[in-house]
Amino acid sequence: MSELKKLMIGILSASLLIIGLLINATARDDVTAADPPAFYKAKCVACHGAKAEKKFDAALTDEQMVEIVLNGKKPEKPPNMPAYGSKGVTADQAKALVAHMKQLKSAQ
Repeated sequence: MSELKKLMIGILSASLLIIGLLINATARDDVTAADPPAFYKAKCVACHGAKAEKKFDAALTDEQMVEIVLNGKKPEKPPNMPAYGSKGVTADQAKALVAHMKQLKSAQ
């Protein structure tokens, strides 16, 4: 195979990979807190785990958890919990997300 063909295949492969990554990132940004399971999977699962088994204190009141979702939290060591209120999440959506997380945790 000529060097030119190899170069073209490499450029095409890299382009397709970049397009796929952009589509995936855009799809994640389209997820809203109006759909708690999808929002959790897209935004929360990386830090909290599939079953809300990490960094989720079920001993806190619902109001405290909603406050953390809306205003964020800076723990002793990173990663920090982002403030989703400034990203458009409402108090009602935060309540639904907290309820979803509690359901995930109780299913363990």
